[in-house]
Amino acid sequence: MTSTPRGKDEVAAAVARDIVAEHPDGAYVNLGIGQPTSVADHLSSGSGAVLHTENGMLNMGPTARPDEVDLDLVNAGKMPVTELPGSSYFDSAASFAMMRGGHLDICVLGAFQVSATGDLANWHTGAADAIPAVGGAMDLALGAKRVWVVMTLLDKQGRPKLVPECTYPLTGVGCIDRVYTDLATFDITADGVRMRDLHGTTSAALAQLLGAVPLRD
Repeated sequence: MTSTPRGKDEVAAAVARDIVAEHPDGAYVNLGIGQPTSVADHLSSGSGAVLHTENGMLNMGPTARPDEVDLDLVNAGKMPVTELPGSSYFDSAASFAMMRGGHLDICVLGAFQVSATGDLANWHTGAADAIPAVGGAMDLALGAKRVWVVMTLLDKQGRPKLVPECTYPLTGVGCIDRVYTDLATFDITADGVRMRDLHGTTSAALAQLLGAVPLRD
């Protein structure tokens, strides 16, 4: 355990390390819009990870620096990115066929809520001004072999986002394998939610904070 919570870059770096450690022979990985995109900046070109974007690119590189911006090279969130040697391009139909066909080893998504049984809610909070568009999130959540989430453990109102049951509209059911947060990493298992890599907290404090979520060390 470290003495302070992780920042967003530290969470992204942890995800990148696990991708490489758990897939030493390489993996096809999709990074969702928002915080997950920063994982690309922590993967070296020799990591073996091949990044996929749903708008039609394989072997995406890190975020483009100002002097590298090419307006024809953007990720699904419209952020300028770079290309690595061997990059390829294709239309959305081919991209979604990859997503739906089980060809992605890992997908990393953001979330509003994740349940103790791995349900995902990441497209709508019910707010009147929210844009109700699930996009490709449900295809990624159900099509990838493993689905990881990056999020803060608490929302802006201080409420846990790891919950016994999701109260927001679901994106996918039982699809999440792991959750990376500022305070800890959680593996979603059949026996409960396993805590690891605690940052700025203790297992007892997490158990109190998350209430009815079944936690185990």
